[in-house]
Amino acid sequence: MTQATQNPVDIINARVPGYKDLQMLLVNQEGIIEEILPMGTLGTHRCTSLLDVAGDWISLGGVDLQINGALGLAFPELTAQNAHILQKISQFLWDVGVDGFLPTLVTTSVENIQRSLAIIAEVIPSQQAGAKILGVHLEGPFLNFQKRGAHPAEYLLPLTIDQIKRVLGNYAHVVKVITLAPELDLTGEVIPYLRSLGIIVSLGHSQATATQAQRAFEEGATMVTHAFNAMPALHHREPGLLGAAIIHPDVMCGFIADGEHVSPTMLQILLRASYQEKGLFLVSDALSPLGLPDGVYPWDSRQIEVKKGTARLADGTLSGTTLPLLVGVQNLVKWGICDVESAILLATNAPRKAIGLAGIVKSQPANLLRWHWDETTKELTWRRVLTAEMVKKAGGWNLSVTLNSI
Repeated sequence: MTQATQNPVDIINARVPGYKDLQMLLVNQEGIIEEILPMGTLGTHRCTSLLDVAGDWISLGGVDLQINGALGLAFPELTAQNAHILQKISQFLWDVGVDGFLPTLVTTSVENIQRSLAIIAEVIPSQQAGAKILGVHLEGPFLNFQKRGAHPAEYLLPLTIDQIKRVLGNYAHVVKVITLAPELDLTGEVIPYLRSLGIIVSLGHSQATATQAQRAFEEGATMVTHAFNAMPALHHREPGLLGAAIIHPDVMCGFIADGEHVSPTMLQILLRASYQEKGLFLVSDALSPLGLPDGVYPWDSRQIEVKKGTARLADGTLSGTTLPLLVGVQNLVKWGICDVESAILLATNAPRKAIGLAGIVKSQPANLLRWHWDETTKELTWRRVLTAEMVKKAGGWNLSVTLNSI
């Protein structure tokens, strides 16, 4: 390794998820991680900006692959008049530890879907500060009626290539993930077609058997949407979609850790069976009241009631949560079913892996979170400790003082 480059920031004595022992992270003048090295690799630190995190964990921010809205705006209800709220949502998500997200469009009319896709397509190239939109997650409208959950039945569509083309219109390039029920495809042509467009296929809201799911994986599906929810339960004679996914080495399952969507006991079984971040990733599945207090809020033509972060329709149907992604990390540790390192990986590296992005490695922007585990209170807390933009703007002031005072 050449030592010619002068780094403005050294972070030392850091635990980095996925790395053994204590590490040091060298961040260059452009705010890029230049190296992640074991402590003691370099004899002297090469810059005046130094942050000793004393054994705390350092990670990238989270990536949320399933989030339906925030601050009162549901993504399927985007219009030219409210599009400016997207920037506020991006900043809010950044403030709650999220680096990137997939605005998720649940089942609605084709007109609503295309209007939202058009607005997001226009916003993506000109994104400002905050969490970055990484593409769109279409959750529907190609779902099984019997497992539609809170999705409105009147907008469900048959799963054919013609209907896919109708829904995507001119915006296939904006869609990163689509959730569908594979048993609805009677031709076996839909998943290969979607993969040819570069769209990741996730199975969900489905009655698929293990055999049907396995066929879908062979055709190119690589994800499962909110494991356990809106799919058949695991059964000892019919493992179903989820059973087939758990044992498949190339399939990753999203899951919600709010304590309502899935029992912590079942999550513990899922985590053990799926080798944690190797086969799983956390999602929030947060709805538009994310960032707002509990109460009753409009949701398409209906209403949802939010109590303690859980949203339900008037008939009691679970429709989502209003808890940010990183609360799931804290819950997994609090419930005692996950160690700190694995919990952090499930919200940071694992979702990136699921959509083909790198985790915390050199050449990544140094948008970093610092996690602290308090042995006395048994609480896991986090805060943003460094951003690439902070490093680039450092100029003549003493960044060490700023870092160590955060």
